Amino acid sequence: MIMDENEQKSHKIYYSISEVSQMFGVNASLIRFWESEIPSLRPKIVGSGVRRYDEKDIEKLRTVYNLVKVRGFKLSAARKMLRANKEGADKSAEVIDSLISVKNELKELKKQLDALE
Repeated sequence: MIMDENEQKSHKIYYSISEVSQMFGVNASLIRFWESEIPSLRPKIVGSGVRRYDEKDIEKLRTVYNLVKVRGFKLSAARKMLRANKEGADKSAEVIDSLISVKNELKELKKQLDALE
């Protein structure tokens, strides 16, 4: 699942690929594949190929995740959408994240109401 607001507001500057893959609930190999297919996904690479992701990299990955995993776009279509409408794709990812958050809150409220009955 997508990372929540608290995870987004962390004070770290860089994240490892394993941390990022956990944030999105995907394998590190999928993130590396997305990087090879989408030119704008370029984390900082240090040492012997160790990837370091900053907040901007994570935002780009969130957009790709939402297009591919949530909305069901093929990667080639997501790449075209990112090129043609970067701002719209980013906004769409933010809206979907907000809706998922609201959905989870409503589920929690329903559980609490059911427990009262």
